[in-house]
Amino acid sequence: QVQLVESGGGLVQAGGSLRVSCAVSGRTVSGGVMAWFRQAPGKEREFVSAIFRSGGHIYYADSVKGRFTMSRDNAKNTVYLQMNSLKPEDTAVYYCAASPRGILSTIRAIGAYDYWGQGTQVTVSS
Repeated sequence: QVQLVESGGGLVQAGGSLRVSCAVSGRTVSGGVMAWFRQAPGKEREFVSAIFRSGGHIYYADSVKGRFTMSRDNAKNTVYLQMNSLKPEDTAVYYCAASPRGILSTIRAIGAYDYWGQGTQVTVSS
């Protein structure tokens, strides 16, 4: 079993920055993909970014490209999402997800991920 624990959410003003983290524990997953999703009130959960464990290729949703940066620290078994130039529409619960498979065509699909964290709230005030 794989456990994912997010941290680092909070309240920030528009234009500000925030970094959320996802610590991975339990059964080691050497391959596959890690991702961030978010869910705003009254909306469906949506893809934000993903990183392949092998090779480190990173993909972003168009809505965050150029503002958000996903990274990983293999030694700490942690992935990060650095969020800059935040907008009120970025307000959401941010979820970390993991899949042992690494299929590029599926990385934006919620159903592609086997493991999820509990989420961390990010609120951007105008």
